[in-house]
Amino acid sequence: MIAGIGDLKTPAWALELADSIHDPVELLSLLHLPPIEAILDDRFPLRVPRSYAKRMRPGNPRDPLFLQVWPDTRECAKVAGYTADPVGDRIASSAPGVLQKYAGRALLTITGACAVHCRYCFRRHFPYGEENPLGRHWGKTLQYLRDADDLREVILSGGDPLMLPDDRLAAIVRDLEQLPGLKRLRIHTRLPVVLPARVDPALCAWIADTRLKVTVVLHVNHPQEIDSEISRACHALADAGAVLLNQSVLLRGVNDSASVLERLSEVLFAAGVLPYYLHLLDKVSGAAHFDLAGSKARRIYSELTARLPGYLVPRLVREHAGAASKTLIVPPPSRGSSVGLSDFA
Repeated sequence: MIAGIGDLKTPAWALELADSIHDPVELLSLLHLPPIEAILDDRFPLRVPRSYAKRMRPGNPRDPLFLQVWPDTRECAKVAGYTADPVGDRIASSAPGVLQKYAGRALLTITGACAVHCRYCFRRHFPYGEENPLGRHWGKTLQYLRDADDLREVILSGGDPLMLPDDRLAAIVRDLEQLPGLKRLRIHTRLPVVLPARVDPALCAWIADTRLKVTVVLHVNHPQEIDSEISRACHALADAGAVLLNQSVLLRGVNDSASVLERLSEVLFAAGVLPYYLHLLDKVSGAAHFDLAGSKARRIYSELTARLPGYLVPRLVREHAGAASKTLIVPPPSRGSSVGLSDFA
């Protein structure tokens, strides 16, 4: 439960979050869908804010937003090559709640909570109870960050960092501001997309107040996810001084076409968000039904690059455990070109 629930100071977004949909039968009823078998997983149950469910198209069991959150029975299938930790988070753990994979950056898993449970989540099996830097571990975590001589950027992640109340987030950022070499703060979040009420004056106030340069990296996979309320939230974050980027995941049945990705880039840019990454699916257990062949991903991306100006084309990438950076997947070379292809394995 979020701090403040039940008292007079509870923000509107927290009340909305508390009213999220958890029952698969209720979601099917709201969308006028016939019974569909679902898995019941207490560790990763259905969770959908009503504002997000309202953007789903009633009567369509293939709706791209519905597919992202529905606990499909195919999640139970054991598929070779799909693991609990596909990107090597555990081996990158350097201090309580600190994942350090790349030079100059450190990621903090400050909460395991999310407003929506995306069924392809690469951290759906992550041991958040063991990897939370807050509370009694916070001093040790800050000391580790202080001792990291090359640290220039901290990434707040999780879970979703905006699940924490603003007074807690502001206190975390004040502590981070004391790190002398730190210049940038990055926030990886889906809340402004699935629960736009989260972007309120309190959130914008501490973003505007920090000395750190703030980048908010959203997670939008389909243009249907963006409406006027999400656009309002994005512009409010930009007005507070945040740079807005987006990362998507290429998902079978959701956005696996160049036309959908083209529209996504266009609506993102209209909302003040620059497309940043298009991830090939991280091979996490339970998500194999979202994956698609590398050859198809290559064709889609090649077509996308032909449709859009370069600044609206996200970089197609895959994350490999232990690598010094994400692997850039380039489109097929034109005839006569000597440019090679990155690994799709």
